[in-house]
Amino acid sequence: MLLATVSLWAFNFTVSKYILNHGLHPLAYSSTRYACAAILFAGITLAWEGSLRIARRDLPIIVLGTAVLFTNQLSFVYALRFTTVTTVALLFGTLPIFTALFARGSGVEHLPLRFWIAAAFSFAGVALVAVGSGGKLSANLKGDALAVAGSATWAAYSVAIGPLMRRYSPFRLSAVFLLAVTVVLSVAGSRQLADQSFHFGALVWVGFAFAVLGPLVLTNLLWFTAIDRVGPSRASLFANLQPFLAALIALVLLSEPITGLQIVGGVAIACGIVLASGRGPAPLPDAE
Repeated sequence: MLLATVSLWAFNFTVSKYILNHGLHPLAYSSTRYACAAILFAGITLAWEGSLRIARRDLPIIVLGTAVLFTNQLSFVYALRFTTVTTVALLFGTLPIFTALFARGSGVEHLPLRFWIAAAFSFAGVALVAVGSGGKLSANLKGDALAVAGSATWAAYSVAIGPLMRRYSPFRLSAVFLLAVTVVLSVAGSRQLADQSFHFGALVWVGFAFAVLGPLVLTNLLWFTAIDRVGPSRASLFANLQPFLAALIALVLLSEPITGLQIVGGVAIACGIVLASGRGPAPLPDAE
């Protein structure tokens, strides 16, 4: 289940890039994708639990989480628009480091010296990946910055909703956040939705169906079931494979070039992950 989850997350980078390259506007893509996933997941959760109710005292966290997740989606789709899948995927490898940093900032845990060395390795890797991304510098720098922002906002979301995880099932929380973010994305993307033509080839629609059912619906079911069986620490080790598997998939399917500096940067990020392993909460299912 863990390997299937990580593979679905990784494959989504390439699928989303392909869809965006074939004419679907970024916000039109995100809003329609989230809307479909929200309807499906809300239906599943209602069938299992019979309710999506959230207590009034928890609404501020829901609002905060929705804002952060909305920012995450903006960062993800526009990062893919401005730079390569390989670059975005490798930069998302900083997720465990950001998660631990936010956990420390919120008082969840104390971080030893080893972690700060790991963070230095990872952020040096970020710099190398960015420098090695090549292409048009202005566009790539936007994409690089947005990819880092996407990783940071997902980490912030994972830590912010920690208190809710003690009171609600992960399935109810996923359904509620998918519904809430769908509303915000639809409002923000209303102009793109109005201008969007939906006359695409069959392969684009197959990719869209995958992007809804795989990374947003099926992974939630697999990930939390797996965590219940093997624990968050072991699950986190599998999650760390995602950026490197995603880069490999993009290299094979999209024939994207990967430079020597990006390889060195990816290795540096991986070293940071290894040094920091076991620190911080397991990242939540990647909703990209």
